[in-house]
Amino acid sequence: MNTRLGQVKLPPMMEIITAEQLMEYLGDYILDAKPKEISEIQRLNYEQNMSDAMAILHKLQTGLDVNVKFTGVRVFEYTPECIVFDLLDIPLYHGWLVDPQVADIVKAVGNCSYNQLVEKIISCKQSDNSELVSEGFVAEQFLNNTATQLTYHGLCELTSAVQEGELCVFFRNNHFSTMTKYKGQLYLLVTDQGFLTEEKVVWESLHNVDGDGNFCDSEFHLRPPSDPETVYRGQQDQIDQDYLMALSLQQEQQNQEINWEQIPEGISDLELAKKLQEEEDRRASQYYQEQEQAAAQVQQVQGAPSVASGRQSGSNERKRKEPREKEREKEKNSCVLL
Repeated sequence: MNTRLGQVKLPPMMEIITAEQLMEYLGDYILDAKPKEISEIQRLNYEQNMSDAMAILHKLQTGLDVNVKFTGVRVFEYTPECIVFDLLDIPLYHGWLVDPQVADIVKAVGNCSYNQLVEKIISCKQSDNSELVSEGFVAEQFLNNTATQLTYHGLCELTSAVQEGELCVFFRNNHFSTMTKYKGQLYLLVTDQGFLTEEKVVWESLHNVDGDGNFCDSEFHLRPPSDPETVYRGQQDQIDQDYLMALSLQQEQQNQEINWEQIPEGISDLELAKKLQEEEDRRASQYYQEQEQAAAQVQQVQGAPSVASGRQSGSNERKRKEPREKEREKEKNSCVLL
């Protein structure tokens, strides 16, 4: 496993590695990669970063919190989870950008991160200022129209920013994917369960925002799946697993719910709006879960297989769309790392 600083070396002939073993190797690498001949201040800073990274390293098995900004493919709001990418010197990209030529959207979104933009929309909706209300509407329309979390401007910027042959991480729709660039074209590593037996399907091209990529082998030669129906069923299984993971992370968030009886007096309108929005999202998510459970029971009675609805990753993304409320909930909470 290569990084820019060196390698994580696995024992010879090892074909399978558990998540726990991989975390140990990454932890050892971070410890061994400590820079030599640095000042005392730099050493203390690095040791603090290393301590923070070790504390959240286990989250690589479930999900990391990252919060995009819409101004650049490498621009994220700083979170402790970003330290892991920094220490391993692994580039992290996204393609959810505002087109700078669309002035009203540029003004509405500004330098906000995703979370800040959601808060701004809530605040603008409650404002008596018609200009702010209009700005909030433009921002909300931008989020709705770019629900795939990739824009064509972002795709162009990605293609320009990623170096030829570079191995990096691409964040989209609450998933992290391995990405590289070959002969000027971006490719994502295929990891969906449906391709488990497709030995010649290794990469999928990323050349549009709709997710309709071309499958390639390890040498980037076109290789369509041998059995599309089997692949599709496997993809649905992957969707179910992704959804269950998202629900698990969501449940952790709900365990930290607000005690409404303890809301302090004098709380600002924005803070109160945020709390109300969180409660609304929680109730919406609970409603959809109940609907899905009821639908599953009906399907079982009718002898039909039960398939849970969930967010797609990679090549699955074009197969199904989710209600906006659920999508926002998962975007705000932890990101599933597969």
